[in-house]
Amino acid sequence: MTENSEEFDVIVVGAGFGGPIAAKICADAGLKTLLIERSKNIGDKVISGLTIPFYGFLFGPSFIRDGNPPFERPADGIVNYIIKDINTSDIDIDDSLRVPKPIGPIIAFGYNTYCKPFCEWEVKKAVEAGVVVKTSTTVIDIIKEDGFIKGIITDSDEKISSKMVIDAEGSQGLLAIKAGIREKYPPETISLADTYDYELPKPLIDRIFGHSVKMCWGWDEQKVAPPLGYGNGLMVWPYRESLHFMQDQCLSINHNKVPNISKLFEEYHNNITTKLSWWKDQVAPKAKLRARMWEGFEIYVGLDNRLRNMPNYTDGMILIGDAAGLESTELCDGVPAAWFSAEIAAKVTIEAIKLNNTSKSFLKKYDDKIKSHPIIQWSISGRNRYDLREAQIEHDEVKLKKYIHNGWGLGSLTHFTTPLLKILFSSIKNDTSIITKWIKMYFRYYQNWIYETYEFSERTNKSKILSKRPEFGQLLFTSLLTMIDAGLKIVSRFKRLYSNTLISLSEFANPFISKVLPKFEPIFLRLIRLFEPFLNKLSKKLIVFIERANPKIFSAA
Repeated sequence: MTENSEEFDVIVVGAGFGGPIAAKICADAGLKTLLIERSKNIGDKVISGLTIPFYGFLFGPSFIRDGNPPFERPADGIVNYIIKDINTSDIDIDDSLRVPKPIGPIIAFGYNTYCKPFCEWEVKKAVEAGVVVKTSTTVIDIIKEDGFIKGIITDSDEKISSKMVIDAEGSQGLLAIKAGIREKYPPETISLADTYDYELPKPLIDRIFGHSVKMCWGWDEQKVAPPLGYGNGLMVWPYRESLHFMQDQCLSINHNKVPNISKLFEEYHNNITTKLSWWKDQVAPKAKLRARMWEGFEIYVGLDNRLRNMPNYTDGMILIGDAAGLESTELCDGVPAAWFSAEIAAKVTIEAIKLNNTSKSFLKKYDDKIKSHPIIQWSISGRNRYDLREAQIEHDEVKLKKYIHNGWGLGSLTHFTTPLLKILFSSIKNDTSIITKWIKMYFRYYQNWIYETYEFSERTNKSKILSKRPEFGQLLFTSLLTMIDAGLKIVSRFKRLYSNTLISLSEFANPFISKVLPKFEPIFLRLIRLFEPFLNKLSKKLIVFIERANPKIFSAA
């Protein structure tokens, strides 16, 4: 066995969405940091894509919010197709969860992105901060001294020492099990995703999808999607010039292994693509299959109290993201939780090394912060997807629509408003200027999408940006931001009083929304439809302004 004479302060294992974040923050603090990735090229193990919800960008690491990360298309919401009978086209639609125009899709519900370029961007930012990256290296074990984890052992029998290890391997990693922190997740909590990547011309995607994600749900006997409650129905993400068609299913149903799951996926795919009218008539004639991918991820770990309460730290080691079981149980997305937990882990690690105390008792700070993080706890405890199995057993259409509406429709506000407001008010309390940073982020991201002006992107073409500027519009925009900042500076003198009060009052938001939404939602949706022509015109004008505006006015600097 080869012993590396070079010792690091921190070793981060895994260069997915969370690992580079933790590594960069540690390096920014002056810690000697090593980031280890098992694949030869960054992102090779996360080649699929997803929608990253808006709250990851708003409340995650500041360099993402203030930067120019690569994404494929801003998403304005979700269109749910509730398939009662695929053969007769008896389909209801729930498209209530959409950001209305004129602010949508500029103020986005989320951002559709391919994982690989985004992770590459994160790693490049980490390298800029001084992180050492080691690829084509698999960590097979940990080094223990007096009960403390003091480094890792690689597949080439190399021993590398460190003061702290941050495990960002993902749900399939074995390092946490080797360290005795966690156990292997049971198959009923793991889902296997089958993803098709199709090329499609951008004008067609714009017309068929716009900026909305499409999700399809159907009764099990129709065989158009995995069994309700045991995975996702069909999910289709529109990118710039491509689509992702994804379905996933738990590896075990009622503790029995699913027989021939690949054959079932073929059956689901064939049925829905040949019988669903908008796919058959609009997508299929022009779509070109580019790739098919398989990927496993933990889906219901957060709903199992025993698994949820397993530790995510030990002497000298912290788990983040999927390695800590923080995958969302409803949105099928773990990126925001990976970012949040990576930032928390890095800050606790910096403090631990500074105080020369990497003990389990000190690192409990990390676990406490994870358990008190409102959005992380909300995202790993939502039951609507899981409870779809109840609707199937009873073949109850009312329950089916209720769970879909509460999970992926406007009904989600009945359980998401409280955590959202808590973290929003806490963020404003810590930085009153953050509101204008959020506004700039949304406008900058949308302009980046129009012109593909992403940092480190080979596709960037700044020559497209128009030279004729909307001078009055720019003055109005910057004046508005100045007024917001000035107003917030005035009220910031009382921020502890009002912010603590608002954070406390947020606890009542979910019950309040649950009471008023049934009456308010129909009125709201009717008004949106009534004023749609006018709102569309406003939206076009706002987009023209963003197209022509000087990028500097949207810059975070």
